[in-house]
Amino acid sequence: MIKKNIPLIDLKAQNKIIGSELLNKIESVMSSTQFIMGPEVKAFETNFAQYLDVKHAISCGNGTDALIIALEALGIGEGDEVITTPYTFFATGESIAYVGATPVFVDVEVDSFNIDVTKIEAAITPKTKAIMPVHLFGNACEMDAIMAIAQRYGIYVIEDACQAIGGEYKGVKLGTIGHVACFSFFPTKNLGAAGDGGMIVTNDERIATVCKALKAHGSGENGQKASNLLNGVTEDIVVDQNEDNTVYNPLKYYNYLIGHNSRLDEIQAAILGIKLKYLDEWNALRIEHAEFYTKLLNPYEQALQFVLPKSAPHIKHVYHMYILSAEHKDALIQHLKESGVSTGIYYPVPLHLQKAFMKLGYKKGDFPVAEYLSERTFAIPMYAELTPTQQMEICEIISQFKL
Repeated sequence: MIKKNIPLIDLKAQNKIIGSELLNKIESVMSSTQFIMGPEVKAFETNFAQYLDVKHAISCGNGTDALIIALEALGIGEGDEVITTPYTFFATGESIAYVGATPVFVDVEVDSFNIDVTKIEAAITPKTKAIMPVHLFGNACEMDAIMAIAQRYGIYVIEDACQAIGGEYKGVKLGTIGHVACFSFFPTKNLGAAGDGGMIVTNDERIATVCKALKAHGSGENGQKASNLLNGVTEDIVVDQNEDNTVYNPLKYYNYLIGHNSRLDEIQAAILGIKLKYLDEWNALRIEHAEFYTKLLNPYEQALQFVLPKSAPHIKHVYHMYILSAEHKDALIQHLKESGVSTGIYYPVPLHLQKAFMKLGYKKGDFPVAEYLSERTFAIPMYAELTPTQQMEICEIISQFKL
């Protein structure tokens, strides 16, 4: 057999389709010399909010910053606890620890890979301030149950939707169900920038105001508004509308909160604004590819001892990754590698066993499902431009795997 060359994610294939459109937009931004907080950022925030049908979309530097800023905007910090999943990218737990709070892990479901809602309530204590469900790999968590628990205990829900832009739960876009949600625009995401980028969305005016302030040093008009909200101050805020914010805005030298320097670049916003127009089309192709994979691989699932990804009928899974759970993971990955098919291991170490969280006192065996999955799961190629021929070749190679 001729060795293939099929990458896990092929960004070059996407650029072949929209590359000239992106370059024209980048040239326009360069000519404008408005590189920070300019019209492209404002337009993208507006269009992103309209896409999700939310009141506020606040761009920031990356998905991790989005999680941190959202937590801070809710007043979560030292002495607080946030319930989340141990089977996710490190940033989920890291953001909670960064603000001084304690991540409290709850095991996951073996089929969905997402937090097991039946185990959340037992983890709630008087210190619990929020639940942070992760819509992992583009598959939605059971949000009705999560929101019901949150309402019952008077705690917040922060949706980590960094891998799930465009996904839905019972016909509702992910990121619009909780009190606040966070997205990542890392280049490999379904909606990816040419670098880092993130977004916070909410329907809560107060949360939005504080997030806007925190992402830019707690300064200027937004800083003053946020400070007034947090301190119960009522006063008129006057802004000089003639100032060019991208070159010089004297208000940025008046700081009201300790915040961050986490702004989405104008060029990244311009790129994302173009890609947003294609997102639904690309997600539809991912879903089509996932269904094709499942059809081709289903006959071999039992014999070769792997499990295909599953999603409930009321969920629109947008397949940021197509994940297999295999008893002979390492051997299957090596078999694919030798045939020229790239794979990715997600996630080899669950958060509760990461060295960074040793002080939390968790041990092996505490979350058996997360540990089980971490030893078995890996991704095969998934991107909108993947061809049926490539998929058939991948599945043919997998079918030839010998136990």
